[in-house]
Amino acid sequence: MIQKQILIVEDNELNRAMLSKILSDNYKILEAENGQDALNILKKNNDAVHLIFLNVSMTVMDGYTFLDKVKEDAELSLIPVIATTDGDSETDEVTALAHGATDFVSKPYRPQVILHRVASLIKFRETAAMVNQFRYDRLTGLYTREFFYQKVRERLRANPEKKYTIVCSNFENFKWYNDTFGREAGNRLLVEGARILQERVGEDAICCRYRADRFVCLLEREEERRERELFIERRQSKGSELKENISVKLGIYEINDRTISVEQMCDRAHWVVDRVKGIYNQYIAVYDDIFREVLMREKAIADVMETALEEGQFTVYLQPKYRLHDNRMVGAEALVRWIHPEWGFMSPGEFIPLFEKNGFIQSLDRFVWESVCDKLREWKEEGGLLLPVSVNVSRADIFQAHLVEIFRELIKKYDIDPQYLHLEITESAYTENADQIINTADQLRELGFLIEMDDFGSGYSSLNMLSQMSLDVLKLDMQFIHNEMIKPLEKSILNDIISMAHRMNLVVVAEGIETREQVKRLKSLGCDYAQGYFFAKPMPITEFEELLKIQCKQDGLPQP
Repeated sequence: MIQKQILIVEDNELNRAMLSKILSDNYKILEAENGQDALNILKKNNDAVHLIFLNVSMTVMDGYTFLDKVKEDAELSLIPVIATTDGDSETDEVTALAHGATDFVSKPYRPQVILHRVASLIKFRETAAMVNQFRYDRLTGLYTREFFYQKVRERLRANPEKKYTIVCSNFENFKWYNDTFGREAGNRLLVEGARILQERVGEDAICCRYRADRFVCLLEREEERRERELFIERRQSKGSELKENISVKLGIYEINDRTISVEQMCDRAHWVVDRVKGIYNQYIAVYDDIFREVLMREKAIADVMETALEEGQFTVYLQPKYRLHDNRMVGAEALVRWIHPEWGFMSPGEFIPLFEKNGFIQSLDRFVWESVCDKLREWKEEGGLLLPVSVNVSRADIFQAHLVEIFRELIKKYDIDPQYLHLEITESAYTENADQIINTADQLRELGFLIEMDDFGSGYSSLNMLSQMSLDVLKLDMQFIHNEMIKPLEKSILNDIISMAHRMNLVVVAEGIETREQVKRLKSLGCDYAQGYFFAKPMPITEFEELLKIQCKQDGLPQP
């Protein structure tokens, strides 16, 4: 009898061995250390793999990215995936299921539970009943994504002369609602949303629950445009809100090119709805030539990003930080720059958000960390003045299971004192999984690293949460400072924020300082440090070193 195959995707060798031991008596085991290796295995063995056991917290390619890529393939998306993670929070489970996992188990592993779940999922997949059940979403009764693809293909083939539109709807702030009121309330909201959707688009439309809080419909072009006008009217009267603070946003792709796959058509509708996510008072986005150009540009960047890193096109710049009471340079922030051989100097605002979305930011951040550590070691060996350098730790980085170990190995490899490598974690990351981040930050501080909260005041701030965080430095967001500076003194909260930070024994750094008036105001409020174009722009490391030499000479200190 031929054994069924299970693919274990886990970067921890001990965990892989443990799962393999539990499953190997009944199944043939394939192993992968990360998401990319797993995709390579599936390309060769997808017909023979009956189930995937996936750790969502991995380096190289994490489990969420892997799930997203699997969903893009019609055949791979049918393979059941049991997700696991190092944590046991409901957020981990919801996120994994939202990305397309079939089931979720938490650690420590319980062998009999795992064996029963694996057997049930494999049997479920192999039965004819499963095919029928997979046609409809169990919660909303709408079509599943795979069956929706099939029905849309059939409709388009049967009506070559008709014009159709793909519409993607997304619930704004659904995650907040789910976290605040619980999963059961969130499910009721989804059911109600599906009911309203079906009523409004009519019986001729084909609709599915694409994933989590996203629905997708195929409508005839004229009907879609009528519905769009009604949606705008309801929006103006707040009639498109399901609950208070829960509004619907639409991404629209008018099908003019039938040579592309239905999956790609849906991707385009999803892509444009993502573009209006979080933007106030903008609720509809239509895929057009402008969006297409942006998409093609992003694809071109993604196609060359790995080669660019291998060929040394990325480089580290340093932006000096200054102590406000005496205007002395006391440190720097490391910023990555990309100088492409054909495109020239690339704006970080163009490639950083893309890399955060596709996961490449982890590789780029690791390059910056290595480069800064290497430079800190060089300065140490030269015996001159040693200044601390801050590096960014992105949201993707912070959820790596081995982040603390990565930094532990870096300071050991380069023989540097961790107090000279400051770690900047953006404020928004703390709102996603505060407990995990606080735990990670505690461990890093125990090793001697200084933790900075970056972009404070950018829109996610919770002053109550701030008191629970493990921090050393509070970096005030550039736009927050600008907005506060134009307010009358009696209406500005800047003084309160700085005073509160000092009461919590936090050092305060102001970012994006551009004018003498800003410097004067910040000094009067007791802000400790500042960086920005008023003092110095980001510069190549060699220029920073020359600047440091000049200051050391002025102060009579040993020059690096």
